[in-house]
Amino acid sequence: MEAGARTPEELETLLEDAFVLRDPRALGRLFQPGAMLVAGGGLPDARGHQQITRLATRLWRLDRSYLADPRRILQVGDTALVLGGHATNVVCRTGDGSWRYSIAFLQGGSR
Repeated sequence: MEAGARTPEELETLLEDAFVLRDPRALGRLFQPGAMLVAGGGLPDARGHQQITRLATRLWRLDRSYLADPRRILQVGDTALVLGGHATNVVCRTGDGSWRYSIAFLQGGSR
């Protein structure tokens, strides 16, 4: 989806899809410019689309994936905190109404 997601839950599903398909372009489109991806495990934090897609590629080489498991969504206006089994993510609604990641913190990653 070029325009992002319609809901925070859909954004989680799109991130899982991008990981399963190992599609760096699709993954990069899910993040705000200047967003941050933290994967842990001794890997460096990534900021901005270019670093985020490089980190994702590195995660794929390590055979790490992402399982969407949103357990609770706390939303105030155009900002939401997504609490999941494997992640804690901050997402924001953009000017076009779509949701994108501002901060994605993948806790240990899935296999």
